[in-house]
This record gives sequence, structure tokens and C-alpha cells, in this order.
Amino acid sequence: MIESPRLDLLLVRYGRRIVIVLVVVGILALVATGWVVANPSTSTTTQYGQERISSEVGTSADVVQDGALWNEGDRLENSRVYMLNASPELTVEPETTLVNQTDGTPIDDGSVTHELTVRFEATRDGESFWNETHTVVDDSPSVENGVATSEATIDVESYRERQRQLERELSGVGDVATKLEFRVEYDTGTNRGTKEESSTFHVTDDAYWLSEPPSVTDTPTHRTGTQRTTEPQSLATIAGLSLLGTLSLVSAAFVARRSPVDEAAARRAVHEQRYAEWISQGSIPMWIGDYHVSLDTLEDVVDVAIDTNERVVHDQQRGLFAVVNDGVVYYYSDRGLWEETAWPEMTLQERPAVGDGEPELTPDEMDLQGDAEFGSPDEGGFDDDEDVWKKL
Repeated sequence: MIESPRLDLLLVRYGRRIVIVLVVVGILALVATGWVVANPSTSTTTQYGQERISSEVGTSADVVQDGALWNEGDRLENSRVYMLNASPELTVEPETTLVNQTDGTPIDDGSVTHELTVRFEATRDGESFWNETHTVVDDSPSVENGVATSEATIDVESYRERQRQLERELSGVGDVATKLEFRVEYDTGTNRGTKEESSTFHVTDDAYWLSEPPSVTDTPTHRTGTQRTTEPQSLATIAGLSLLGTLSLVSAAFVARRSPVDEAAARRAVHEQRYAEWISQGSIPMWIGDYHVSLDTLEDVVDVAIDTNERVVHDQQRGLFAVVNDGVVYYYSDRGLWEETAWPEMTLQERPAVGDGEPELTPDEMDLQGDAEFGSPDEGGFDDDEDVWKKL
């Protein structure tokens, strides 16, 4: 065990408090370890479901007369361009698909409304100053296997005539544009919303087409519940708390075992270590010096040694620290004065008053025995001094 006088002095002063604190810390750390093991941390996560609502407007047209490109009776679908003479009517089919994107299942219990309009709009310098709207589709089709479809036919020739009329009326004033506008409303039971899209409807004397077929997509989310998750225990935390508790209790036992009971001895050991360069081991004879001055502490003896440039002699047998200077002995000892340090302390055992096997005599019996041995005056035992000395 490493000797540390300063540690001993600290322990003799605060050892009891240190032991109490270490024991408390150790118990709390071990209790905390058990609590962490028995109560793993948990987290609650909100679960969300996601749906996908996608809509697009499909187009098709039947060929009504033979030509160089198609034959009568042919059906064109989602063509980039339609010839006006061959296919004067355009069929539009808004279609909406409802899917639970979380698991990919179709949504059958939702509702859908399709609205498709042809809009004539007059603009000047890029700003609209007049418009006219014609409803083509206003339908709430049933949802089957997650799909809702509407259908309507547009007489393209009539719209071309209306466009030409507006262009003549607004010639030199503004421009006329024709747009196909699509609007869809949906309600899936957990989500509802509205989406809109438009596309320019080009109509010439020979052909017609959409710049881009209208299509919209929405992916709304909704809360489906919560999920409670148990987090894995932190082995580092458990190991740290266990180590802290164990070390605290072991340290408490070490402090309790090491704590000295004599504060003066501990303080003297600190001073011995501090002033070791001024202290030499040796033997101090009893007769040395003409005068003996008792000092209160070892520090006082060292101060005298420093002032007189002498050495402090430590006589371990007598428990004495002394400085000799000009016939004067300056000393410090736990045993007391100079004379009290001459002999080491001894514990003497008291000898029994009566030997083994010998009965203890009473005062009367002792008197009787004395009379019998030396005689009594009545028996002539003390007639004269000579007889007494003879008997002795």
C-alpha cells in the first residue's frame, strides 16, 4: 500500500464523510443500473399512410371517311394530332385512379367528380380581358377497383367556327386562345382535395390537337396510428453505472480501512515528509545539552533548525525530534517532557497477590502466625533484645 501522509491527514479529517458519500454514490449507481436494465427506453412514432390520386384526360377519335392516311372506321387514341375532315369529333375520357400507396391496394369507397371545360380567352399584351366557358364534362362517376372514368364528345367543327367568329370580332384588338381545362375533386374517406390543369386546344382549318393532354397527381398522407418501439439498451451506460457503483463501494471500504485514528500523528507524518530535507535519523543521548527547551510542534523544531542552520535529529526509539545548538536542546515529542522520553513506554502486568495453591490469609491469621513464630510477651518470646535477634 502506498504511503501518503497527506492522504492520511485528509482521511483522518474527512474520512467518515468521504465513506458516506462513496457508499451513497455506489448504492445509487447500482440502483440506477438495475433501473436502466428493468426499464428500457421506448419511443412512440406516429404512423402515416399515403394515397396516390392520379388523373389524366385521354383522347380518341373515329375516322369517318377514307383518306390517304386512315380508313373509315379506324379509331385513333391519344394521337398527337387529328385531321379535322377525317375525324371531326373528339372523344375525351377523364380517368382518375385511387390507390393506397402504403400497400398498393385500390381504394373502392372513394368518390370522384370530373369537370372538363373548353374556354375561349381574349388577351391583349398577355393579359386576359374576356373569356367564355363551355362545359364538356360534369360527372361524378362510380369508383370500381379504384378507377373512376367519365366520357364526353366534342364537336370540334363547332368550336372552330366559334373561334373564327371571335377572331374576326377582336381583329386588331387582341388575341383569342382556346384552352381545355380539367378539374378533379376526390374524397377517399381519409383524404380529400382538388386538382386543376389546363392545356391549349389548337384548332386549324385542317387539324386539331392538344399541346399536352391534361394530367394531375396528388399524394396526400394521413395518420394511421402510433407505434411504440423499445430502444436497445446502451451497454456503455450499463457498464459505466456498474463500474461507478463497484468502484465507489470498493473505495469506501479502502478509505474506511486506511483512515487513521490519530490526527496529530497524521499531521506529524505530513510535516516529516514536508521537512525531510532538514531531518536526519539518529540517537539522542539523555545527558546531552545543558538546557532543554520543549516546543509545541515539529514545525517549531524545524524553524529553529533553519534559523540556526542545524539539522533536526529524529530519535525513533524515544519518539523525539531535537536540535542541539550551543548547549541548548530544542525538542518536540509526543511523549511529553525530556525526562519522559528516556524510556520507552512499557505495560507491566500485575503479579498475583497469592501463589497458586496457597490460600489467602486473613489479618487475624497473619497475627497468629507472627505470634507463633516470634513468640508473645506472655510466652516469653520478647524477654530481651538478644532473644529477638536470635530468633531473627
